[in-house]
Amino acid sequence: MSIDKDLLDRLMEGRSPGDLFGKEGILSELTKALAERALSTELDEHLSEERAQVPPEGQNQPANRRNGSSQKTVATDAGKVVLDIPRDRNGTFDPVLIAKYQRRFPEFDTKIISMYARGMTTREIQGHIEEIYRFEASPSLISAITDTVMQEVTAWQNRPLEPCYPVVFMDAIRVNIRSDGAVSNKAVFVALAILPDGTRDVLGLWFQANEGAKFWAKVLSDLRNRGVQDILIAVVDGLKGFPQAIEAAFPRTQVQTCIVHLLRHSMSFASYKDRKAVAAALKAVYTAVDAAAAEAALTEFEANELSKRYPAIAPSWRRAWNEVIPFLDYPPEVRRLIYTTNAIEALNSKIRRAVRTRGHFPSDEAAAKLIYLALNATSTPVPDKLTSHW
Repeated sequence: MSIDKDLLDRLMEGRSPGDLFGKEGILSELTKALAERALSTELDEHLSEERAQVPPEGQNQPANRRNGSSQKTVATDAGKVVLDIPRDRNGTFDPVLIAKYQRRFPEFDTKIISMYARGMTTREIQGHIEEIYRFEASPSLISAITDTVMQEVTAWQNRPLEPCYPVVFMDAIRVNIRSDGAVSNKAVFVALAILPDGTRDVLGLWFQANEGAKFWAKVLSDLRNRGVQDILIAVVDGLKGFPQAIEAAFPRTQVQTCIVHLLRHSMSFASYKDRKAVAAALKAVYTAVDAAAAEAALTEFEANELSKRYPAIAPSWRRAWNEVIPFLDYPPEVRRLIYTTNAIEALNSKIRRAVRTRGHFPSDEAAAKLIYLALNATSTPVPDKLTSHW
């Protein structure tokens, strides 16, 4: 429904465009007028409902009615607004629009949470609100608003999971967190699942001082406790002991090591002038038509002069061979998804952008709060063409 132009003309009569915004602007006046009209309507409905109720037998109470109003200063998108809140004689009226002890419209809190999710610091949010809305929001107010997310985070972290996931990527990022008076660099473990319909779902966040297979075992145990019974393919970055941890929790899961990580590891042994030649020789291994052809390509590389010049490369592929070849059983569309942990690294890069401005967090909970909000702001689906291959 559009607003009548004549009404808009009457509202703007005698005003310039500059009179729209700010503390004394027309938007502030309209917010006040519309809110008070809505509150008055709410009270009318409340009184009508009470009159319609049949009083208990023997009790003949006088009908509830209006009893003046009280003023309340409320933070809105247009700045601070002083509202006349209507009252009833019996004190049973609790407005829905702005509750008894509420000092901000819900949309105002949503904007603060949105700014926090985009990586803005408390000081930046404070300055932005004061500049745009002419409202002084203290750091404690901003923290209190964003802390309301923690209940949601806790529920999300403990939610039941699906019995089976086609693909789960597992990786960790580093975040600075203050603990016992000192700032330490903690690992935040992330598990990203691909659902049967092709969408992505972050299964949880886990904090630990060091990234290691022992702690991943705890992560996998938590997934089992939350209902996961099987994972078809787990894509990891080659962490030592990780495949064994996965096998202990999910014996039937195929573990796929990240080929990109393995290539980077191989390149670290080669001199700069030989890296292109080494990369070209190894490409024949991971682009082979099947596992037998990949085996033949690796054997050919081992007989190559490059392998003799850099003897550590071929054994590193042999040691991880059982985790190298699983993706070769799938068609090209699926291979492109599971041969690398790029899916989760792309997610991690978005998380890093959100946490970069922080320097460090006062607690694990504060870090989890921001990461959760950043994840909600960046969730994207996997291309539909991948879903038909599961």
